[in-house]
Amino acid sequence: MRNRFRVVVVTGVPGVGKTTVLSFFSKMAEERGMKVLTVNFGDFMVESAVKEGIVKSRDELRKLPLRKQLELQRLAAEKIVERAEEVLDERGVLVVDTHALVKTPAGYWPGLPEHVLRKLRPDAIVVVESEPEIVAERQAKDKGRQRADIGGVEGVRMLMEIARAAAIASAVWYASTVAMIYNKEGDPSQAAIEILKIVEAL
Repeated sequence: MRNRFRVVVVTGVPGVGKTTVLSFFSKMAEERGMKVLTVNFGDFMVESAVKEGIVKSRDELRKLPLRKQLELQRLAAEKIVERAEEVLDERGVLVVDTHALVKTPAGYWPGLPEHVLRKLRPDAIVVVESEPEIVAERQAKDKGRQRADIGGVEGVRMLMEIARAAAIASAVWYASTVAMIYNKEGDPSQAAIEILKIVEAL
């Protein structure tokens, strides 16, 4: 039911600040003597897709045919666990930065389907949340990403609601705990502390 190391999957809609929160978390965890491997699930998908020559940027992933995305998901999950097995022992923590839900041209698509969970076997799924207005503003300012199709504040709000439900549904497969953590604007360290508490309780 579990990998040798602890696994925490951290999800949240694009622009909620997961990556920033996790940078604070990693520093705090290492200061406490924890061996932490933090990976971005999408990076592994992009790496495989670029090698195949089917995408040039990250935002092109969610526009690929869903059957192709399914294959890229499977490869990413396998490679992530392989890497973790190389560097982590039973006291280690694998943190996976990903999305519980992805908006695609064909509809909403689960970022944590059963075949991904079968490899990751998460102990906990953390949903990072923030005010929809703040998230939409961050998305608009991020010129390096193409997120206009998410739909502004109302689109973000709907995506957050469905992503929360998707995280809970995913947790059923491996009896993972689920926690909703608020990322306060200007103070991501507080959300990082909450994730640290969860890891220490596993």
